[in-house]
Amino acid sequence: MDCYYCHYTVDKSSHAAVPPTEVCMNCHTRVKATSPRLEKVRGSYETGKPIEWVRVHRVPDYVFFNHQAHVKAGVSCVSCHGRVDHMPLMWQEATLQMEWCLNCHRNPANFVRPREEVFNMAYQAPSGADQLELGLRLKKEYNVADTKHMTSCSVCHR
Repeated sequence: MDCYYCHYTVDKSSHAAVPPTEVCMNCHTRVKATSPRLEKVRGSYETGKPIEWVRVHRVPDYVFFNHQAHVKAGVSCVSCHGRVDHMPLMWQEATLQMEWCLNCHRNPANFVRPREEVFNMAYQAPSGADQLELGLRLKKEYNVADTKHMTSCSVCHR
């Protein structure tokens, strides 16, 4: 199951939607239906009261992050969020500090993958020069901005 099933606005909006409980229950009426960890989900479904999610990934208020722009540029969910499919409980994999973000913005070809693989947690990028060649080709194909623009302060600080 990929990220898009629950976070269905990630390619249409700057924000990744937090799914309504009904989306969770599409699977969890059958998958781990009696798990104690899902008590809040079942309770929300029964009462109609939304779940108060604990936000795990947060950037400062003065930082603008656009999920749609990253998805359309071929940047995978894994790049920032890690292998969520291996996490029994969500945790913050990357620092999300400015220098960490700039590493990708300065060298996007190292991180870009085919768009059809953006939501694929198990995708294996080619190594070394093969990834650089693929990334440079995709960067051009996806019209990813040049490094000078991508490292301008106003790209993220608005």
